[in-house]
Amino acid sequence: MAFFFTFIETQNSMDTSFQPIGVFDSGYGGLTILKEFLNDLPGYDFIYLGDNARAPYGSRSFEVVYEYTLQAVKKLFEMGCPLVILACNTASAKALRSIQQHDLPLMDPSKRVLGVIRPAVESIGEYTSNGHIGILGTVGTVLSDSYPIELGKFAGGKVVQTTQEACPIWVPLVENNEIDSPGTEYFVAKNIRNLLAADPEIDSIILGCTHYPLLLPVIRKFVPENIHILEQGKVVSSKLVEYLVRHPEMDDKCSKSGSVKYYTTENVETFEKNASTFIGREIKGEKIVLK
Repeated sequence: MAFFFTFIETQNSMDTSFQPIGVFDSGYGGLTILKEFLNDLPGYDFIYLGDNARAPYGSRSFEVVYEYTLQAVKKLFEMGCPLVILACNTASAKALRSIQQHDLPLMDPSKRVLGVIRPAVESIGEYTSNGHIGILGTVGTVLSDSYPIELGKFAGGKVVQTTQEACPIWVPLVENNEIDSPGTEYFVAKNIRNLLAADPEIDSIILGCTHYPLLLPVIRKFVPENIHILEQGKVVSSKLVEYLVRHPEMDDKCSKSGSVKYYTTENVETFEKNASTFIGREIKGEKIVLK
């Protein structure tokens, strides 16, 4: 689907007519989610915030990820966002519940913070026929057990067996533009081999990190054709569309001028160069400080 949007150089965060949907990630991976949002919701305004200076989050403690994520959510609220999507599996796993239950009621109960894990879990029933599900994710996401916990809630009475494999090298390989290197094939093959050896009956795999879609051609080389692979971007985007339909009061708050604004906590030039790889087009970024 073709779509058009405008890059806004500057925007007064106090302008109440500009109420974009905030998209947060620890680095670049969330851009694969934003890319799908722009396809499905081209008329909406968005702000993307990447905490690239402190990435990756995957190996950080729950306390640190929660602290950093809360800082980002507060900043996006200050910039006018009525709705923030944590387009990061680690942040969704380690910080979302605490922010929703403890911080949001104190900050602004009318605003919302959503994650990327539940949409994938709610959709997996369309893929699996035997309930054997594999998760490929960062160390932090795997250690959180968020996917097994959520799959247990949304199994609808089905017996679900979840097997997880942490892939600590995958994100650095993507962010260092090593996607086509022999080293990438080695590590991808190794992790997939480990996953399928742990449960040979797996019929569906969730890519539990927003960086992983860029590795899909490599992943497909080592995953049998009969195994379904769920990419989060399309699923999360379709669920956001459904959410806005179900919650017209939130949809009314979201401004719709088709603009996108990008922020990073790291060097802007580096961010612009790498971000373009993830979102498939040149972007203009601005530096921001989180505290």
